[in-house]
Amino acid sequence: MLKVGLTGGIASGKTAVAEAFTTLGAPVIDTDELSREVAAFGSEGLQAIVDAFGDDYLDAAGELYREKLRERVFADVDARRRLEAIGHPRVQSSLHERLVRLEAPYAIIVVPLLIETGMDKAMDRVLVVDCPETVQIERLMARDGETPAGARAILAAQTDRISRLAAADDIIKNDGTLAELQDKVRDLNERYRRMS
Repeated sequence: MLKVGLTGGIASGKTAVAEAFTTLGAPVIDTDELSREVAAFGSEGLQAIVDAFGDDYLDAAGELYREKLRERVFADVDARRRLEAIGHPRVQSSLHERLVRLEAPYAIIVVPLLIETGMDKAMDRVLVVDCPETVQIERLMARDGETPAGARAILAAQTDRISRLAAADDIIKNDGTLAELQDKVRDLNERYRRMS
């Protein structure tokens, strides 16, 4: 089975691309969802996060206070590395378990930090969704209520656009309409099926 790692900067349109592949019948595994699962209430992953960062990162219900932890790791490189050391091995193990159960010509694996984590080396193809940084900042402000400075800090924590594009086997420019984006996904779906 062909493994296609789907990535792109935050607010580049990865979700819309993943949904378009799902509509075409391709299996899509989102590592953000796996990340939430491995840090779910009562999980060993959540306990490891509490051990590393403290009870201050739990909400009143005993679940991970994601927004607070997100602010910390985007402002503190060492904290981000500690969180990655806890989460990435668990996510990769869960991903492997799901992939071995799939029967499909190809699978889309959505990994926002594909290049940063080195997971691109485990993929057969790297698909990058790309748009200008100014568009990403506008989307983050509109979608997440980020300030311009907060949006820029999030972008700075990710691989720069040039490096991401250099690692790509395939690129979808997300600078048009949703219909145009879906057409691009349809073309790639046919190509990935032929390749597999």
